[in-house]
Amino acid sequence: MVILGIDPGYGRIGFGVIQKVGNTFSMIDYGVIYTDKDANLPKRLLKIKKDMKSLIDRYKPDESAVEELYFFKNVATAIQVGEARGVILVSLEEENIPIFEYTPFQIKQAVTGYGRAEKGQIQRALKLILKLEKTPTPDDASDALAAAFCHANFRRNFKNARY
Repeated sequence: MVILGIDPGYGRIGFGVIQKVGNTFSMIDYGVIYTDKDANLPKRLLKIKKDMKSLIDRYKPDESAVEELYFFKNVATAIQVGEARGVILVSLEEENIPIFEYTPFQIKQAVTGYGRAEKGQIQRALKLILKLEKTPTPDDASDALAAAFCHANFRRNFKNARY
């Protein structure tokens, strides 16, 4: 099973692709989709949509894990991230990829056993779990890998599905 993890944003969108065979997890790829900070929001959203389509076409994920939004102090930023997240969800839905959503707490708990783990702890745990040569960075990409692992590890609980 191939799982695409997504850490939503509008300037940087993390993605992580893992494969689960039995009880074995392996990393296929991870990285970040960047949008031009000087472009207007509709152009940035269109780039996200195109890049999501490209990821889906390249890796053909069986399922997806998308991090839920957490509280933002800046309402304008929260709205823009929410709009970008909507584009991400629609991109997955258009390709009939089941969408599962997890809170940051659930993802941290799945990776480290502690729901309030810091970024460095998550990255070091992913390095061990996925047998990576180096710690996955940047944060957006490692967060997306963590979301994918969370789903792969706990996918028998389909209560979080949004399809």
